[in-house]
Amino acid sequence: MKIYNTLTRRKEDFVPLEEGKVKMYACGITVSGEAHIGHAYQALIYDIIRKYLEKAGYDVKYARNYTDVDDKIIAKSHETGIPALEYAAMMIENIDALMRRFEVDDPTVWLKATENIDNIIDFVESLIKSGHAYPTERGDVYFKVDSFKGYGKLSGRRTEDAYESVRIENEENKQDPLDFALWKSAKEGEIYWESPWGKGRPGWHIECSAMNRAAFGEQIDIHGGGRDLVFPHHENEIAQTEALTGKQFAKYWIHNGLIKVNGQKMSKSLGNSLLLKDLLDEYSPETIKYALLQTNYRGDINITDELFPEADKHMYGFYKTLADVEASGLKADGGSPDIDAEFDRAMDDDFNTAKALADLFGLFKRIKAKLAASDASAANDAEQIKKTYGLLGLFRRKPAEFIAYYEAKQKSDIPAEVLRLADERAAAKVAKDWATADALRAKITALGYSVKDTKEGPVIEKL
Repeated sequence: MKIYNTLTRRKEDFVPLEEGKVKMYACGITVSGEAHIGHAYQALIYDIIRKYLEKAGYDVKYARNYTDVDDKIIAKSHETGIPALEYAAMMIENIDALMRRFEVDDPTVWLKATENIDNIIDFVESLIKSGHAYPTERGDVYFKVDSFKGYGKLSGRRTEDAYESVRIENEENKQDPLDFALWKSAKEGEIYWESPWGKGRPGWHIECSAMNRAAFGEQIDIHGGGRDLVFPHHENEIAQTEALTGKQFAKYWIHNGLIKVNGQKMSKSLGNSLLLKDLLDEYSPETIKYALLQTNYRGDINITDELFPEADKHMYGFYKTLADVEASGLKADGGSPDIDAEFDRAMDDDFNTAKALADLFGLFKRIKAKLAASDASAANDAEQIKKTYGLLGLFRRKPAEFIAYYEAKQKSDIPAEVLRLADERAAAKVAKDWATADALRAKITALGYSVKDTKEGPVIEKL
């Protein structure tokens, strides 16, 4: 198995720190707003990576975190009038419910910043004692970036380049503008915890380092997150953790790509965020997963108007073939090891879900050919696909259930005029009035739809 390591900028053989065991951490959601498709994608990717590592025989301990206290959450608290901790708890409950609808499993361990305040304070105190951090008179604590000689090794940024993009906070209190906050003194009306430096709360970066140390110890095998976290968040995690322990923090750093909407980066400021709730109200979780997993996890995904409808159509076609296998009466008497082996080859190459999904077209074409030849092994292939690709969250439904969902959805989206013409065409066909049927088909086509005759009846689709 090979994994692309952001730290080394190349694919590497995966060899965990302890044989047979994997310690894996992925940065989760800051719960200042509703879950969007980017949150769902990141949760899906690391859930799949965890499951594939387990399939490969590893004992995986997988942790994700919720950042449940930060500037944005405090701002939302002031905006809504809901105390910050109550607001965060409410959002976590909502997001958890959505992720269950999306059919992404919980990690082995859930971590929350507010449940690790003592661990965070202990971490910060140790950094001060070792000379890597310093408190200020107003009660802030900063990490001394120039005390860690490896700063920039993850992102590839030189220290002088980092000045250009790092957010400068409380600059008058810093020894160096690049130093970053480990502990923030509380402002009037903000949530706070007591600390050796006064009332305050954790900085963002320190949360993940302290929670990792509490959950796993000094080193982990895999640290994941979105590519937008490489700098400064993950760079700062490395600096503060390795400065404290003197050991390599994470052996493999992996980062998923970002979501774009019609070519633009998804962001609240552009008003193009796609909320997970809205997508789940319109599409099956399997459709959304298929759409997202067609791109290798390291690449950016461009969500166009056609992405989810096309994914819906492909999943419908696959499920129709599975329904044909059921209707044939053929029974599986074993598996199809070649299907599972080909899937493993794709996933062993840096979790290449895009290759695994591309293989489905050839596999279903093979099943159709076997059905035409009454080859009983078609049932074995169908069962193996459901078992193997279930790891990606696909083919978990009964074929009839997905087919009914898709056809009802298609019908609800079709204009009344097109439905009327299709009914008239069906009546003309029953009357064997072929000329009228053909003319009505032409009218349907002119309106931007196609009508196909199947043994279950006419199927109308947008061209």
